[in-house]
Amino acid sequence: MLCPKCLSENADTSKFCNNCGLSLGPEEQPGFSATKTLETPAQAIPKGSLIAGKYRIIEEIGRGGMGIVYKAEDTKLQRTVALKFLPHQWTADAAARERFIHEAQAASALDHPNICTIHEIEETEDGRMYIAMAFYEGESLKEMIKREPLESKEAINVAIQVAQGMTKAHQKGIVHRDIKPANILITNDGVAKIVDFGLAKLAGQVKLTREGTTIGTVAYMSPEQARGEAVDQRTDIWSLGVVLYEMLSGKLPFKGDYEQTLIHSILKTEPEPITKFRKDLPSGLAQIIAKTLAKNPAARYESMDELVEDLNAVAEGFKPLRAKTGLLGGKILGIKKIYAYAGLAIFIILIALALLFFFPKHGKVYDSIAVLPFENLSGDSDQDYFSDEFTDELITRLYAIESLRVTSFRQVKDYKNTKKSYREIGQELKVKAVLDAGMHRVGKRVRITPKLIDAETGRAIWVPSPHERDEEDILALQSEVALDIVRKIQVVLSLDEQKRLASSQKVDPRAYDAYLEAKNIVNAFNKEPTFER
Repeated sequence: MLCPKCLSENADTSKFCNNCGLSLGPEEQPGFSATKTLETPAQAIPKGSLIAGKYRIIEEIGRGGMGIVYKAEDTKLQRTVALKFLPHQWTADAAARERFIHEAQAASALDHPNICTIHEIEETEDGRMYIAMAFYEGESLKEMIKREPLESKEAINVAIQVAQGMTKAHQKGIVHRDIKPANILITNDGVAKIVDFGLAKLAGQVKLTREGTTIGTVAYMSPEQARGEAVDQRTDIWSLGVVLYEMLSGKLPFKGDYEQTLIHSILKTEPEPITKFRKDLPSGLAQIIAKTLAKNPAARYESMDELVEDLNAVAEGFKPLRAKTGLLGGKILGIKKIYAYAGLAIFIILIALALLFFFPKHGKVYDSIAVLPFENLSGDSDQDYFSDEFTDELITRLYAIESLRVTSFRQVKDYKNTKKSYREIGQELKVKAVLDAGMHRVGKRVRITPKLIDAETGRAIWVPSPHERDEEDILALQSEVALDIVRKIQVVLSLDEQKRLASSQKVDPRAYDAYLEAKNIVNAFNKEPTFER
């Protein structure tokens, strides 16, 4: 559908414009409340009334968009319960009522200390649907925040408990869709209890025609929920992020005087950093909140378990593993890092170009190399053929480089275990660089420890960490060593030479070993060619 204000295209199911946030349903009326889902005028049930023949009303304890809640006595089981009466217009639709009952029954089966226990879902003789729940001494998180923001330790503890409860629900395929402080009860013992499973979905399934009706609790809606798209567990992660932000700051991260401006804020703007309001937060907590409030669901935590892992880490004084700030996160001198680093990179490139232009490099050119037979470090002389033939294969790869003169294996094999210095070897073979390496073959692993030497000075040019691969990747190991050599001696390769040098494939270790052993036997009876240019 087209937005009547900005003419942007939106999905037919969208409740709000993805571009400007305009409500695509009935026009919002003044008096909008960001944290109410539905105004539900209803006549209070008198104290002492008996409901369903067994629940005696003690007092009204709550009223809001999701219905009216009473404290009541279960006269049959002699226990105190909370009775929630749902808005009549929600349950007038038989199909919607059946879907809600099905989901609420699934929620009632969730056995978790952080999920409110549901005793039953029934309706009165006059057709009013109610939910009988466990009654907890305490108060809602909403009431706690209203007094003052929570200490960071307490807020983290509440968030962990809610996330653990929601983990259980998500494992059963149940998404709450309306996580907010009013739906989180904190008992006198400090235990968080999540209530109202399934009610947000019920509200969304019922066609409401009264002007000013808002489906879902707008301030805690994820962007995808506000757009009317399908939601999964990540919408609850977003909502819990809003709750955590509110617990710590006493403020909502997204603001708007009307529904349209609030939705636009959720869809398009970033909240003020939580550190603006709280300077005393433990390290990493701001990053956790930022990750929960990522507008792209894929950038949020994938599951509540991941969120709990990071919250526990921060609670114990460690850095969160999944909510890292990253190289491009945050700001430098008020400038976003991504722009600051981009500017710095351009500056460095300009300096480098200037240095190259005014001070051209006159480095030493290594246009010739001798690869000495690799030393067999396995301690098994029967493996000598493997190290010798690996050396020969590496020489063959390097020989394909037009601008590099490579000494043949026949010329270098007599230098195996030699006592001569690198300078003497370089002078005899007329090369500027010498590669000396050891090979350790154990089990299915092959390790190469190379050392590249300047033949004129005898000094090392390159002594890297060992190169190690499985035997099936022996060709890749050859390519890796060969490429590192040419980089260090600054040989210029053509594109074809780069492709040939980097090419490799997996081999059958037994077949390749047999090939090298056979090649060694043949070479013992045949004179090898000398590579000359």
